Amino acid sequence: MIDISSNDITPKPLRVREFYLGRQPILDRNQGLFGYELLFRNAPVGPANITSDLSATASVIAHASQLGMEKVVGDALGFVNVDADVIMSDIFVFLPREKVVLEIVESMQVTPELRARISELVGHGFRFALENVVSDTAQVQELLPLVEYVKMDMRSVDPLTLASLAPRFKREQKKLVAEKVETREEFKTGLDLGFDYFQGYYFAKPAIMTGKKLSPSQLAVMELMTLVTSDADNVDIERAIKRDVSLALNLLRLVNTPAVGARQRIDSLSQAVSVLGRRQLQRWLQIMLYAEPSKRGHSMTPLLMLATTRGRLLELLAHKLRPAHAHSADVAFTVGIMSLMDTLFGVSMSEILKQIEVNEEVAEALLTRSGFYGDLLRLAECIERIEEREGEIVPTLRDLAMSPDDLVELEMAAYEWSDNVVRYAL
Repeated sequence: MIDISSNDITPKPLRVREFYLGRQPILDRNQGLFGYELLFRNAPVGPANITSDLSATASVIAHASQLGMEKVVGDALGFVNVDADVIMSDIFVFLPREKVVLEIVESMQVTPELRARISELVGHGFRFALENVVSDTAQVQELLPLVEYVKMDMRSVDPLTLASLAPRFKREQKKLVAEKVETREEFKTGLDLGFDYFQGYYFAKPAIMTGKKLSPSQLAVMELMTLVTSDADNVDIERAIKRDVSLALNLLRLVNTPAVGARQRIDSLSQAVSVLGRRQLQRWLQIMLYAEPSKRGHSMTPLLMLATTRGRLLELLAHKLRPAHAHSADVAFTVGIMSLMDTLFGVSMSEILKQIEVNEEVAEALLTRSGFYGDLLRLAECIERIEEREGEIVPTLRDLAMSPDDLVELEMAAYEWSDNVVRYAL
């Protein structure tokens, strides 16, 4: 076995290249971003010599780490499933121990050798989570002293069991993670039971509220977007921005993020308008719609992250698939960003499209997930929910004539870009 404390080990070339990478957000009690569970799936291309998802995990993790774990998780933690083979392997030379939490499947048989190996890794600074805990078994009790996190499925464990297990694990100073949190009611239940973290997409589901009004800042952004798209003069655009001081400051902060890639610092609004151009200015205004509510307790940070990642991924996909049509990439970005506006505003997408003028292709993509942009959006949503929608990825990739390897490369770039935006926007 390789000594994981050594720093002079050269990673061997990896054979497993084709895989999908899903990334599910884990939020804290204030709904701020804490981490991601990284979901690796072997792509069904080439010779099928891999027996299961987890048996490929070691090679896939190594590949992802070589691409750059910081691109995948940014400032957050990455939670990764590991089985006995992976734990006993030398994969850990690839992993930045300060960035990962290793998830042990609760059903895994723990031998004395395996327990000793986990203990050794803990001694080297690796952190572990016990996943899918449904009862207080002898095996759970044996592993509990070695793990920092306990993950429980809000859907498969009955409420009475949850109510008795949560305090038991809290007494042992364990951090509790509620999995499969898909509704706001489940989030509230987890809060009441003392869970520390929440994994699921409840925050991205629209809660339609009759008569909900936009905040003053959101209204200002929407009015500014109308000016930008209606070919108003630069002077009128600058004047509109200056009327809202916080809008002006936020815009200047956003346009100076590394994600913009400006060669010099942009210090004035006139400079921002002239350097960025109309299409880029519209993009940053779209992002600001999501960034503004996050000032109030960071509650919308994950939605901002999801929207910017979707927008960028769709843009990169469109650019790769239609390299001769620069306009397609801009449209794709807009589709990705707008796809979560029903959640952001608490109104239906059809209502939003009555207020924001879009062309027919964009409307089709947002309302029915049809057409070229609809295919891109559906692919992004499948990757986000890879556990439930893995089967839809292959047909969509086939329709788009794209390989899984290309997809993962673009995902990495989208994750990194989005992380830069969110880090500087808040």
